[in-house]
Amino acid sequence: MNRAMMRGFLGISTVLTLGVLTGQAAETKAPAKPNFIFVISDDHRWDAMGVVQREHGDKGRYPWFETPAMDRMAAEGVRFRNAFITHSICSPGRAGFLTGQYTHVNGIMDNDTHFPATAITHATLLRDAGYQTAYFGKWHMGDQKGQRPGFQYSASFHNQGIYTNCPFEINGVMTPTTGWVDDVSTDMAITWLREHKEKSFSMVVGFKSPHNRRGAERLPERLRHLYEGKTTRPTPNMALAASYHKPLTAEDVGKPRGLSENAVHLDYLRHIKGADENLGRLLDTLDELKLSDDTVIVYTSDNGYYLGEHGLGDKRALYEEGLRIPFLVRYPRLFPKGKPVDELVLNVDMAPTFLDLAGLPVHPGMHGKSFKELASGKKPADWRTAFLTYYRKELGDTPTCYGVRTTEAKLVVYPFNPEWNEVYNLAVDPYEMKNLVKDDPALTAKLTKELDVQMKAVNYKPPQMKKK
Repeated sequence: MNRAMMRGFLGISTVLTLGVLTGQAAETKAPAKPNFIFVISDDHRWDAMGVVQREHGDKGRYPWFETPAMDRMAAEGVRFRNAFITHSICSPGRAGFLTGQYTHVNGIMDNDTHFPATAITHATLLRDAGYQTAYFGKWHMGDQKGQRPGFQYSASFHNQGIYTNCPFEINGVMTPTTGWVDDVSTDMAITWLREHKEKSFSMVVGFKSPHNRRGAERLPERLRHLYEGKTTRPTPNMALAASYHKPLTAEDVGKPRGLSENAVHLDYLRHIKGADENLGRLLDTLDELKLSDDTVIVYTSDNGYYLGEHGLGDKRALYEEGLRIPFLVRYPRLFPKGKPVDELVLNVDMAPTFLDLAGLPVHPGMHGKSFKELASGKKPADWRTAFLTYYRKELGDTPTCYGVRTTEAKLVVYPFNPEWNEVYNLAVDPYEMKNLVKDDPALTAKLTKELDVQMKAVNYKPPQMKKK
């Protein structure tokens, strides 16, 4: 990270006073210092939950899919139905959750950069305010080793790890483990939770699932044969190519292509089922320890995922399936039960929200907003109606791009190939089927103006590299 990035990242944190805001606890029945559990999966797309599939009905891709623990969180808390990642790949997505900042400021623009030990995160600020902090499971900041920055206790694995018998680095010491990796991470988290139940804590649990390189042999026996005989439904945009790919031929349409294959879909959903089971174990442990009412628990993912839409797999591009993420938040002391929220919520909002709920000032260098009032049923008058998103080319053939997503439309700019630019009216075209960049100049102009506003708000400079 260069010095300019570091200055922007650290902001004026050295002069912050982290005292509890006076009078806030008196406004609600919530304690001044709730506990926090942040559960993050890898590559879990927004609609791969039972509650969403039931909501979609006949239009659901996998209407038979069930996720009892996630559904329980949705029934007992708040489900943000329009939650997004600002940079749709793993490490940048995770860095945004931790820092509350866009990645051009926090420096994690790819999957290879190590997270700085000096970074200001919700974990460092909560730790300095007296919280016990711990990290379990997938970290995914390149091949970074050692204690996870900002956490007093960490039990994590290097890089991607492996699904079975994965070695963990526990507070700097490599330790063999036995079993499925997400079961192991959850076992360790539950043990730590029992040992620290009397103190205010903030804990992160990172699941490896449903990240690629899956396969039946990488699942525990209990999950290997689930959904045999089931099929997933295609979506209209599976017959379209991404704007930067050649159009599909008549011969291509209807043929399984990579991640559009049904067998791959079932394997993907089996891994999510495993994550759901472990989320359920965490919820049950909170109940057993009588900590549920006083604990804020979040379930989400580091990015979305393509299952053949626009001919794509993985993530990276700025279509809806790559940007949208599941986002469930439960806090019985303050948030209503079973509340769907449709306002735009981002990964960078989580860190400010944790600080706000803990009665701490939000760090001035954070780009996100606290969704405390929004989740409580009080929509702030100045809540966002648009946000900036981007991707800088690394692996694969997805080109560098950036854009703006509003409540009803989207503009994607390809700076080195403007002929690929895209505009969609999402209100009538949720599958992004018809590119309006030329057919609707008024909408294109409106979104271009909004994009400029959003870039200036976070001091983002469009890439100026020469086209190769």
